[in-house]
Amino acid sequence: MAISYKKLWKLLIDKDMKKKDLQRASGISSASITKLGKNENVNTEILEKICLALECDISDIMEMVPDDK
Repeated sequence: MAISYKKLWKLLIDKDMKKKDLQRASGISSASITKLGKNENVNTEILEKICLALECDISDIMEMVPDDK
């Protein structure tokens, strides 16, 4: 299983926000935004900051998907 952040990007579109807006609102680094964009692992603290900034639940920004093997 792998983690996908497609839900996060769709949520940003719904809220008319750009990645830079999310970065400013949540106080996370550009490196964390890059990791999210590549579906790489990020610290749960980063995910918490995003959820607080977007006023959403963790399941609203990420999901588990089967590996492409």
